[in-house]
Amino acid sequence: MTAIICMALSALGVVIAVLTALRGRRRAALRWLAVALVPTGLYLTGLIPVFHTIGTTLAHWATHLVFDPRVWVGIAMLGGTVLLLLATGVRFGRGGGGKEKGEVPARGGKPTAPSGRPAGAALPAKKDAPTADLGDFSDVEEILKRRGI
Repeated sequence: MTAIICMALSALGVVIAVLTALRGRRRAALRWLAVALVPTGLYLTGLIPVFHTIGTTLAHWATHLVFDPRVWVGIAMLGGTVLLLLATGVRFGRGGGGKEKGEVPARGGKPTAPSGRPAGAALPAKKDAPTADLGDFSDVEEILKRRGI
């Protein structure tokens, strides 16, 4: 019975693909043809009984989820694990290293502030010119002054 249903679904998909191709939509027709091959391919590879087994197992677990206190204790334990990990500050994918927040290790091994200055170093004195903090843009500023802009 499964074979008949899969072959019928594939045949229906091929018919839709042919009708779509006759309308001049060749890319859509190829997509329909690709989708039409899926049911028969699943049947021939034997994956339909696998999906049936997976679905039955999940349904069995879901019915026991409601009525089995052991499952609820397991869910509570997993939830507690997540809460404990979040409460202790575990961050996945980030290297902690125990440094102060906002400090970055410099090449010499001494921690520096995010701006690149050593931690605790005084800020440089502010200059009077409004463009004094441009740094690398001084050549651009010079060109603009020559052009009178």
